[in-house]
Amino acid sequence: MADALGALRTSCTRLRNRPDWRDACAAAASTGADRLRQFFEEHFLPWRVSAADGNTEGLITGYYEPLLRGSRIRQGAYRVPLYAPPDDLLIVDLAAINPDLRNLRLRGRIEGRRVVPYFSRAEIERGAAPLSGKELAWVDDAVEAFFLQIQGSGRVQLDNGDTLRLGYAEQNGHPYVSIGRALIERGELQASEASMQGIQAWARANPARLPELLAQNPSYVFFRELPKASSDPALGPPGAMGTALTPQRSIAVDPRFIPLGVPVFLATSMPGKSEPLRRLVFAQDTGGAIRGAVRADFFWGFGAEAGNQAGSMRQQGRMWVLWPKGSQPPSP
Repeated sequence: MADALGALRTSCTRLRNRPDWRDACAAAASTGADRLRQFFEEHFLPWRVSAADGNTEGLITGYYEPLLRGSRIRQGAYRVPLYAPPDDLLIVDLAAINPDLRNLRLRGRIEGRRVVPYFSRAEIERGAAPLSGKELAWVDDAVEAFFLQIQGSGRVQLDNGDTLRLGYAEQNGHPYVSIGRALIERGELQASEASMQGIQAWARANPARLPELLAQNPSYVFFRELPKASSDPALGPPGAMGTALTPQRSIAVDPRFIPLGVPVFLATSMPGKSEPLRRLVFAQDTGGAIRGAVRADFFWGFGAEAGNQAGSMRQQGRMWVLWPKGSQPPSP
């Protein structure tokens, strides 16, 4: 458990001022890695996570920080844009109206006197959205750009030798739809082939059909440029908490059911295998496809090997939230 100490302290930067967490986070600041197990046993109780129907098993997937090739300007092979949010994207935070809706934000745009849904992926690709001048970079692969949106963050190796780091900024408000599921339903891929790598292979073999396939997912992600990598290059990009993700210790969750920042004991298996993966992780991120109580996305880290693991991870798993003794987790 020793390498979980950094992730714990990262979470405590956001939790330490909450009454339930004040004592535990104060103790975490002086806890050594060799005493971490004792620390959790003294300060926390595990609460099993279950769905409304009582089911305690759910889907565990993986994500990572990819590396793409690109340029600051459109030239040569670099033809696929990565955009910052458009100026006409309207964000409605319903928590200001009703605290019970604290995890619900709506996106749209103004049309006359009406608020209407924002443009879908297909409409954006056709040029309907006012995105001229919002290009952060141009990359050479439409499939990799699509998966960058799914991952939510990544790095772009620029043609001048610099590295651009991009993070999630906003989303167009449309629901995420799996293109892998679309390929399975059409009979073009078997379920066992619908990994990130399998979808990429299909795209390479069917370039003329790729735009129509990508349009099946109406969700579209906009990015922001992040500062240069921290002094610890192993750390990931900022998650939904605004703090750096820790490879193999951070997960994305549905915050309607699991509060951000909390420790979670995850019991699942390695990608595509029966080998157990049982680990203390921290709920430090969210994702458009992460919906439900027993549902998590495991952050593997940066680079090709992390991508291999993340792309083939689709396991069943169970989760326990670790909550400070003397109180209990909030009800959804």
